[in-house]
Parts: sequence; structure tokens; C-alpha cells
Amino acid sequence: MPITTLLTTALAKRETLINNLSNANLPKTDCFRVFHGTVEGVNGLNIDRYGDAWLIQTFHQTLNEEELQSIHNVLLSAADLPVVYNDRSNKNSRVINKLDVDIDAYAHSDQVIAENGILFNSKLRHEGQDPLLFLDMRVGREFVKANSHKKTVLNLFSYTCGIGTAAAVGGAKRVVNVDFSSFALAAGEKNAQLNGVELVCQFIQSDAFPALRQLAGLKVASRNNKKLPSYPKMSASQFDLVFLDPPRFAKSVFGTVDLVNDYQSLFKPAVLTTKQGGTIVCCNNVAKVDKEAWFKSLVRCVEKQGREVSHVEWLDCHQDFPSFDDNHPLKIVALTL
Repeated sequence: MPITTLLTTALAKRETLINNLSNANLPKTDCFRVFHGTVEGVNGLNIDRYGDAWLIQTFHQTLNEEELQSIHNVLLSAADLPVVYNDRSNKNSRVINKLDVDIDAYAHSDQVIAENGILFNSKLRHEGQDPLLFLDMRVGREFVKANSHKKTVLNLFSYTCGIGTAAAVGGAKRVVNVDFSSFALAAGEKNAQLNGVELVCQFIQSDAFPALRQLAGLKVASRNNKKLPSYPKMSASQFDLVFLDPPRFAKSVFGTVDLVNDYQSLFKPAVLTTKQGGTIVCCNNVAKVDKEAWFKSLVRCVEKQGREVSHVEWLDCHQDFPSFDDNHPLKIVALTL
């Protein structure tokens, strides 16, 4: 089926989101997925609305000129906005294509986007690979905003602190954002400032393992007994709400993040940082990880620490991120302990 037909169909399914853009009575949301290619007909092609721009991304195969022009035409008929194409089809996912001078300048400029009335910094091309806000995590930010009033919040693997910003806007009294990237945390500080909540938020540049273990009151150790580099010192502390959203795989001298084989190495200390009666939100974005098996492993880990799960709430991605048989790769569950 032609991409123009597939994209036109996808846009029709987002009619409510598109129409809400002009509804002054609703909190503004101008960033959402327009075409989720894996499910909607072109594997590896994603198209998003990011504020006053369209963003096209390819992850498997580069679009040819005819395909790109066809997509341009459909998007511009929906809204006459700049169209940025990031071809990330190389194995390392770095953007490999050049843009026209004017579009390139726009892509590298700071923009402001909105989600449920919360403002976020956006730059469609920057020193990293991914957009500065992961749109499929909208449901996570909504949950945190709704459940953070007068609470303390720990946001691990915070990236640009979208979760932390939502918590602060929701009335949290303290938000601690932890990420290894100074670039991501700088973007997170901008997000907090855009919403006037910077006084509530802390931004700690650290490997997650030493940060988590210190907060949990555990000893910081190295993997394979290697000499430890310096890391920010933190005192043991517990939080009302802990948000755990690790990458699929990452390795450092402090430990290995492995969402397929060893989620527990992060989850166990994260549970220790969660207050009695508090909530820990766990995320796993690996498609091949079975949802129920993963959930049962979390419950077992909680019980091994002499605690119990008193309430469970699954957070399902919104309809602009469709999935096969409602089995979305991104699994998010909130556990009250």
C-alpha cells in the first residue's frame, strides 16, 4: 500500500489529538506520534508532531526522494510546518543525512513544545541521537503528575527530566533527577525553568549504580573489583515515588544495566529507596521481555526483601502508539509497596 495512503489513514486516527490543538479549553498538547510504522505499515519509519514541526525518522532504510516528497505533501496538507527528516538507519542510530540550510538551522534551534500544558525544550537535531522528549512516555508523565502532590520523587535514568518536571508541576515538594549525561540534565534544567519549578528540582550527574546504592544505604562496589572512579556522594534517603526507566543495556565499572537478564540489580536497591506505602514505577522497553514473567520477577524481588505489593497499576501507552494485540514493547507498571 502506498505510504501516502498509510499516512493519511494514520492521521485520521489522530483526529482527536489534532483537533485538540485548536481547543483553548484543554491543556495544550502539540507533540504526539503521527505514524507508528512498525504497526501501521512501514517498519522502521516513525513520524511525529513536535510542536511547530514535523519530525520524520527512519531506523532501517533510508527514504528515497520520491517517498520523502510524498510524505512531505501529506504532512503539509495537514499543517504547513517545517519538516525535519532524521535518517538513523545506520547501526549506531546516528543521524546521517544532511538538510537544506534553512531547515538545518531550524532543526538545531531551541523550540518549546507542550504536553498536557507542561512545557518542554525541544531541539530536533543536537549532540545526541534521540529527540529531547520520548513521546511514548506521555502516560508515565501523566501518572507522575497526578500522583506527586506534596511528595518526594526520585527520577532515575532521568534523561531530560520529563518525569521529574511533570512531578514538580504536579506539586511535588522535592524531585531528585539522576542521569549520567550532563547534556541531558542541562536540558532537564531548562524544562524545569520553563515551568517555574526549578527550586523543587535537583539534578545529579551520576552513574545510576552508585547513586542508587548510596540512597539505599548499601555499599558502593565495582564490577570485577576494578578501581572506582569518583562519583557524587549522597546520603541514604527514601522517597514517596520512585521512577525507574533504564536503557536496554549499559555497562560501567559500577555495574551492568541489562533489562533482559538482570532487571533486579537495579530494582532491588530502587525498592530500598521507596518508602513504606510509597510507589515505584518500573519500565522495560524490550519487546522480547514477557510482560507477565517480568512482573512476577518484580513481585518476587519485593517479597524477598520482606515487603509486599499492595496495589498494581499498569500504564498503557496512548493510542497514537498502537501495538500488535495490545502487547506494546514499552511496559510500565506502578507498584505500591
